[in-house]
Amino acid sequence: MAALIEAIDIKRKTFFELDDTPYLCLDVEISTPTARGGQTLVRVKMRNLKTRAVFDKTFKASDKFKEPDLTEVPASYLYSDGDASYFMDQESFETLALRGGMLGDAKDFLVDGLVVQVLMFNGDVIGVQMPQQVELTVTYTEPGIRGDTASGNVTKPATMETGIEIRVPLFIKEGEKVRVNTETHEFMGRA
Repeated sequence: MAALIEAIDIKRKTFFELDDTPYLCLDVEISTPTARGGQTLVRVKMRNLKTRAVFDKTFKASDKFKEPDLTEVPASYLYSDGDASYFMDQESFETLALRGGMLGDAKDFLVDGLVVQVLMFNGDVIGVQMPQQVELTVTYTEPGIRGDTASGNVTKPATMETGIEIRVPLFIKEGEKVRVNTETHEFMGRA
């Protein structure tokens, strides 16, 4: 029997099951009433892990949810074609295929050999859990110009090897490896 989670206990990045579908909490807001007898409400910004849809829903603090039967399988990225992206399970060496919609914006960070956690719900592949940060090579950026640093925190656009464009400091050059936060898409430092 899966453990039950009360709505008041849901935190950011918590997995829970509602109507036989797994969800991930992206943000949570608890509103406590000022009037006596009022109910505490929990507003959850959540992602449906099957469809990738994001929406807000409000629950009573005492509502209960099952923990989903989610398994995280370490897998390394192999390649992508028109239909899907393919990963190799690090334990069984099976090839796992994820259709385009299952990846979301994770496809912006996939490089050969990157190890991710593939999420499986009741034995079916439903998505990936990316590491907090990845190392990417800068393929194009304008050279930094001396004297552009008047405000101190000056950045410029840079295109990474996967095609994603992020803001980097002026001193970063083409060919350098940088660390990028997979949640915020921000520059974290040189690799």
